Amino acid sequence: MPGLAVVTGASSGIGQAFAERLAGDGWDLLLVARRRERLQALGARLHAAHGVQVRPLAADLGRADDVERLCGEVDRSAPELLVNNAGLAHYAPFAELDPRRAGELVAVNALAPVLLTRAAVPGMLARRRGSVVNVASLLAFSGSADLPHLPARAVYAATKAFLVTFTEVLASEVRGTGLRVQVVCPGVVRSEFHSRQGMDLSGVPRMEPDRVVDASLADLDRGVVVSIPGSAGPDAYTDLAAAQAALLSASRATDLPPRYDAP
Repeated sequence: MPGLAVVTGASSGIGQAFAERLAGDGWDLLLVARRRERLQALGARLHAAHGVQVRPLAADLGRADDVERLCGEVDRSAPELLVNNAGLAHYAPFAELDPRRAGELVAVNALAPVLLTRAAVPGMLARRRGSVVNVASLLAFSGSADLPHLPARAVYAATKAFLVTFTEVLASEVRGTGLRVQVVCPGVVRSEFHSRQGMDLSGVPRMEPDRVVDASLADLDRGVVVSIPGSAGPDAYTDLAAAQAALLSASRATDLPPRYDAP
């Protein structure tokens, strides 16, 4: 039987879609977002529709005290599932990005998921069951891409790349313990995420949030660590992992290769 799921960024978009799907599957919910009224309305609707217990908790994951408070709640409530979905974009060229916004990006997109996962994982390991889903983005893999349609994203993309690496390494650490860890990397999704940046994507093909959730949970059941809902298959990620392994082989080198020799 499902237990308690914690979903951050639950007031809209992918987070709301996770909440709706999980409630329909019988999960009790602790829903987290900054907008208290939206959370309360969503919680009331999900309780009425599915009979599950829903607790809304208003918190700003860019604030250290709110993250600390939420970590305490996660530790005490012992959830079976943690969905780290809350995120910000603040797209801007790096030299023009307000330093406070740069700090907020790192705090919300990277530090908060790490601390919340740290609050959840010891209990999950002790119970030998539990799941963590981190919501990243395909922009995590965009570091070398120089394409005109991509946003100015140095800090945003870096935080999402951090989530991918964090999840991959954590999944390796907990293999065989009963704990499942996943990072889901959607492309462009129909939500308020881009409109809050002043971006009009009405003419751009977008995936619906519930389809992202369907893919994530299906891949979680299959043991897929890096879930890419828009990809037709695993080949591209498998090729990337092989390339990364090849790069790591250079870590044992003791001298520079011939390409550095003077002409």
